[in-house]
Amino acid sequence: MKTFLKRLYRFSGTWTGTIIIVLFLIFFVAQSFVIPSGSMKRTLLIGDFLFAKKFSYGIPIPHIPWLEIPVLPDFRGDGHLIDGPRPKRGDIVIFRYPKNEKVHYVKRCVAVGGDELIYADKKLLIHFHEGDDYIRTHYPTQKIRKLRGKLWVENPYADTYPGIRYVPEGMPSFEALLNYYLYNKRIDMVPIFVSGLDTPVYDLPAHPINALYAKVPKDHYYMVGDNRDNSNDSRFWGPVPYRLIVGKPWLIYMSIEHRSYEKVLRGDANGNGRDHAGLKRVCKELPIDSDACKKLWEKQRFSVRWHRVGRRIDTLQHEAPIEE
Repeated sequence: MKTFLKRLYRFSGTWTGTIIIVLFLIFFVAQSFVIPSGSMKRTLLIGDFLFAKKFSYGIPIPHIPWLEIPVLPDFRGDGHLIDGPRPKRGDIVIFRYPKNEKVHYVKRCVAVGGDELIYADKKLLIHFHEGDDYIRTHYPTQKIRKLRGKLWVENPYADTYPGIRYVPEGMPSFEALLNYYLYNKRIDMVPIFVSGLDTPVYDLPAHPINALYAKVPKDHYYMVGDNRDNSNDSRFWGPVPYRLIVGKPWLIYMSIEHRSYEKVLRGDANGNGRDHAGLKRVCKELPIDSDACKKLWEKQRFSVRWHRVGRRIDTLQHEAPIEE
């Protein structure tokens, strides 16, 4: 045994050994990711560099980093070498984007297979597939609504994860989804009218609606950003199958504010990435579109958020967010 360990130690000191060990860790243990967008803002910030546990939901098929080329065939047909636990409701999950599997997304799992969702203005209601008795047992009466002949839980995760919010930087996500629907762009939710739901009513050509509905297929997971009004997620492109699940965020090892003033003021061509709340936090009483505000923002750009370095996501997500 001692001889084997000595040989392993010597091998690990070679270039070949180092590369193999690093790839083993990336493939099966932990991988580094960076948060590129504000869809999880307040819980996870743009510029958070984090490690994800690759074994939380089984062992996914290893891919060559950056190239995202699979190293092995998908023998099982579910994207994993070894089957594992499925994502639970409330988990923050890293997965491959269903529209482009080379791109990784990070969102919160809000519903699992068999669950039904109603999404309305500032409201996410879920009928859990375990049924009404389960809902009565696990949720307080003030969060339960009876709609369409069954019980629904309104905003079930908001009390547990204070980073969840509805504050649009541009068009609220409910109106954005309606626009996608009206202009013949596919969304994953069906427009409906729910009697007794206290939300604005929109007059569509066919009939009035005040909500959107979806049911999650078996072994699929509905992923929604905590920054609900500024998130491209399952509401637009559908639930995530288990085969695309990669892992679970674990630890923030670095956090840097790297966005330019123009990026946070205007966003991209569609307004995505705009962060007026961030500008107001830095510029305080100054107009956010002023040269003075621009100077203040650029002065603090590339600063390290030391209070986030070394923090575990499991504990951080339960704390009141420092940044709005």
